[in-house]
Amino acid sequence: MTLEHVAIWTDDIEKLRDYYVRYFNGIANEKYTNELKQFQSYFLTFKSGARLEIMSMPNVPTNANDTVITQHKGIIHLAFGVDTLKDVEEKACQLRADGFPILSGPRITGDGYFEFETLDPDNNRLEVTTKI
Repeated sequence: MTLEHVAIWTDDIEKLRDYYVRYFNGIANEKYTNELKQFQSYFLTFKSGARLEIMSMPNVPTNANDTVITQHKGIIHLAFGVDTLKDVEEKACQLRADGFPILSGPRITGDGYFEFETLDPDNNRLEVTTKI
């Protein structure tokens, strides 16, 4: 069995699509629109086959949790795997240079990974990681 996709609600569907295309090489499909529900979405497909659905619809409430400082139960981050330690370092440098915060790392974790944490434009927590 595989994890088919993960979905994220956003107010700016194009901005979030462009972020994952630019920084994580996602390939976006054509925008799907349901006029009746005022729903829009893009599916982004990644090299591994994993997919991310980015969705927008009026009246979806903002997450009241502090997603930057505090952790909460439920899905807390997405992790993107890269091939080498150098890839982790380069992605951290690229994101930092483009104004995205690096919350922690790059660092070696206790379970044998080299990773850093960052935030996407909507403050969704991301990890970029590789096995040592």
